[in-house]
Amino acid sequence: MEQRTKRTKRKRTGEAAVAPIISQIELARLGGGQVAYIKELTSDEARRIFPAVEGLPKGLDLFSLHAADGTPIALTDTRQAAVSHAMGDELEIASVH
Repeated sequence: MEQRTKRTKRKRTGEAAVAPIISQIELARLGGGQVAYIKELTSDEARRIFPAVEGLPKGLDLFSLHAADGTPIALTDTRQAAVSHAMGDELEIASVH
């Protein structure tokens, strides 16, 4: 796997720190395609990410399940439903902050 880095400056010592950068392809390969994450979003955000879904009322809080590379997999109205979908697809849920 090709490792690329990005140089950033440290404020205190003036030394350059190296922060790893991972490509979208490398991210998709994490966990052999078995890693996903859950994101909370508004109905407006959901319309943008899931354009095929019609009739979403405004003001809803929804949950989406995404592959490690960000590819949307499912849209649900509860976090538990998103977790259940991930478990049904045998996906490991990663915590993202």
